Amino acid sequence: MATKEKKSESEKPAAPESIFLNRELSWLAFNLRVLQEAADPAVPLLERLKFLMIYQSNLEEFYRVRIGIMTHRLLLTPDKADPLSGMLPDATINEVLRVTREQQALMESIWKGIREELRENGVDVLDFKKVSKVDGLMSKKLFGDIRGMLDPRVIDINDGLPFLWSGETYVIAFLGRGTEQKLCILPLSRVPSYLSFEIDGCQKIVLTAQLVRHFLPLLLKKENILQSAVIEVTRNADVFLSDVQEHADDDLRQKVSTMLTKRKREMPVRVRIYGKLSDPAKALLVKKLRVPESRVFTQNVPFDLSFRSCIGGPESFRYEERRPARDIGLKKGEYFSYIEKHDLLMSFPFQSMMPFVDLIYEAADDPEVLSIKITLYRMSGSSKIAAALAYAADKGKDVLCLLELRARFDEQNNIDYSEMLEDAGCRVIYGLPEHKVHSKLCVITRQHGGNFTRITQVGTGNYNEVTGEQYTDLSLITAREDAGLDAEAAFAALLNGELPPEAKSLWIAPLSFKSRVMEMLDREIAKGENGRVAIKVNALNNMEMMEKLIECSQAGVKVELFIRGICSLRPGVPGMTENITVQSVVGRWLEHSRIYSFGEGEEQRIFIGSGDLLNRNVERRVEAFIEAVTPDTREQLNRVLDALREDREKSRRMLPDGSYVRDEGGEGTSSQEALYRYFSARRVSANEPEAEIEEQETEAPENTERAAQPGGIRGWLRSIFH
Repeated sequence: MATKEKKSESEKPAAPESIFLNRELSWLAFNLRVLQEAADPAVPLLERLKFLMIYQSNLEEFYRVRIGIMTHRLLLTPDKADPLSGMLPDATINEVLRVTREQQALMESIWKGIREELRENGVDVLDFKKVSKVDGLMSKKLFGDIRGMLDPRVIDINDGLPFLWSGETYVIAFLGRGTEQKLCILPLSRVPSYLSFEIDGCQKIVLTAQLVRHFLPLLLKKENILQSAVIEVTRNADVFLSDVQEHADDDLRQKVSTMLTKRKREMPVRVRIYGKLSDPAKALLVKKLRVPESRVFTQNVPFDLSFRSCIGGPESFRYEERRPARDIGLKKGEYFSYIEKHDLLMSFPFQSMMPFVDLIYEAADDPEVLSIKITLYRMSGSSKIAAALAYAADKGKDVLCLLELRARFDEQNNIDYSEMLEDAGCRVIYGLPEHKVHSKLCVITRQHGGNFTRITQVGTGNYNEVTGEQYTDLSLITAREDAGLDAEAAFAALLNGELPPEAKSLWIAPLSFKSRVMEMLDREIAKGENGRVAIKVNALNNMEMMEKLIECSQAGVKVELFIRGICSLRPGVPGMTENITVQSVVGRWLEHSRIYSFGEGEEQRIFIGSGDLLNRNVERRVEAFIEAVTPDTREQLNRVLDALREDREKSRRMLPDGSYVRDEGGEGTSSQEALYRYFSARRVSANEPEAEIEEQETEAPENTERAAQPGGIRGWLRSIFH
């Protein structure tokens, strides 16, 4: 276990006198916690490298989206202050740039240590400043292998730059003799990001960008190379459909496609440089890219660390294997009868997502099933759930898929799936004009004689088998009629392009979420010091919610907030938030589940759902929440909250000044490991809910048989999986 961390300056809020924290700076504090995992010696070596990759990837998206938004605000409303921190857009951007540079120093220190430790363990990431003769000869051969795929473009120094695509890596070189100066731009999109070879049992990793830069003289034999570097441009991704309305017809798919094209060409918000350029060269680059010099970062950490995937090494390099348990021992024909008697809660990634896929297949083959309706936000590249839905449509079921095309950075994937699902016979509709549909909601309707029954599923995470093994999420499946009727009403409204109405059983944002949470909080306020609130979400910045939580604290209610990322409310402030605690867990899996608990004991009411407490979730998205009402499901959710309370290994507490600390002596208290042990040991079968069952394969053979059956669906499945 790492020693207790000192508070970093980059975690401290810019305006500590305010009880509220700036959203952007709070997010940077979260990403610092990710970076700190890369520095923790208790984390296996390659997992530390992975956290370093995640840190850089997170920061890239943050600049594309949040700094993109702030840049637009700076242009359009420069005098409009952030309502929480009071910071103007330019002050926020400047503080973000300062904090990013401060964190970069830690990132480079961590990378240096990881690189040295890799070398000590027989993995050498080549440094061309001090490469051996043998390594140099092997590297030269590798360069020869890719030379034909390199296409350098040499331009006059006074000409405009060719367009540099966002997120792509380029080698640039300044050329010249006397007064004649030229610039070489060499894109690397056609070559792999790394190569490797082995000498005397030592694995050599060759980063292609540095390889090409080193052997540039072989490519530009007639040129005099003055200096060179590797660069990458980050472009603004804050593009809205309204920006392209005039350039597309009424087809939403076409509008989104046009938006994606426009996004690729947006203005730069950041430039990264690997390698040393002179000040005049850097100034020229800044001028040609039309980006402020303050947004140019020179770093010694490679932009792409994906070579991690090719490293073997001992088992100690990685986390101990934790495969999702197949402890739901229900077979085809048993899901409906079981769920009619028992609510079923599943916890990912500790349990497999395949039982939900099996449920869709059972619905497809059940002659009494009339329809399947589902909201889809992000799906994996080869989605088993999409295949099951297509199979159901092929079997004659009415399959309605609400596919949100505006899921940021998944737009093209969702466009492709919308076309595939339509080809398979599903009805496909899209999100509402002013509201993204972010809910994780599915309802299966059956008719038995003259009676209609419904199976309803509400989740906290996407229908995505890949992230189902990487994120902690929850899924509740029930046959409760009130939940089914509310779900049907929600889909009926969405089908008509309307917001789902007030519901009796489900909470559905935006019309019946915030008000319900406020009612629950008021109930606890009425109890005074006997009131209890525990909320687990990914982010909090909605002013009304925070003001109500302050009111809870002032009434003596004990409020526990488990918030992975953004938290704009400072806890422990006397007279304001002294009864509020904030914990953030950053560990092996990404914390993603949302739990809302009010009260305790028999009076406790506990809900799960898809929404956080950000303004967008509360006001601008369609989210779905469901209450856990059975003793079994309530007990499981309370186990999750208890594990978080007891975590001293991967949990950090927020202090009143907005910084985070991790308590000492926390080895063996990881909430994620505790929950893996708990959920993987559970057993559910058709006859005995807690009975032992035999372990099954990840995908039941019967599913493979279904997918291979003749019919129109075969070509569609082939287009997904091949």
